[in-house]
Amino acid sequence: MLHVVLFQPEIPHNTGAIGRLCLATGARLHLIHPLGFSLEDKYLKRTGLDYWQHVDVRQYDDWEVFRAAMPLSSAIFFVECGGETDYWGADFTDEEVFLVFGPETRSIPASLLENEHWLRIPMREGGTRSLNLATAAAIVMYEAVRQRTMVGITS
Repeated sequence: MLHVVLFQPEIPHNTGAIGRLCLATGARLHLIHPLGFSLEDKYLKRTGLDYWQHVDVRQYDDWEVFRAAMPLSSAIFFVECGGETDYWGADFTDEEVFLVFGPETRSIPASLLENEHWLRIPMREGGTRSLNLATAAAIVMYEAVRQRTMVGITS
């Protein structure tokens, strides 16, 4: 299964849009607290539309609780600006794949990053520092879906 992990997301619009992406791709959404908004937030619901109730969402008090709940054989990929591997160079065909995205205004803490699976989305030099979180998630998620479809994995 494909999993999207939002580590301490801050903006409800992004989480709502990513929830819709998860529903469209069959991915499970994991939210690591603290969140910068309430799940009852009107902006989250507006962006998630009437789909939000159908999104498979799991919540965790912190990173340690989340990691303890993950299957041991899972492949985990951190998507961060400082990653050395382009996202299309990753192999997303393991049975359980977790794509981890950090908060919108700051990076994932260095203490959590596992360098062997630290991915980046290449951007033109001098263009922008980063992409919108929902845009970044869509780019990487659909590469994972493409790879998984090519080998016959449907979720």
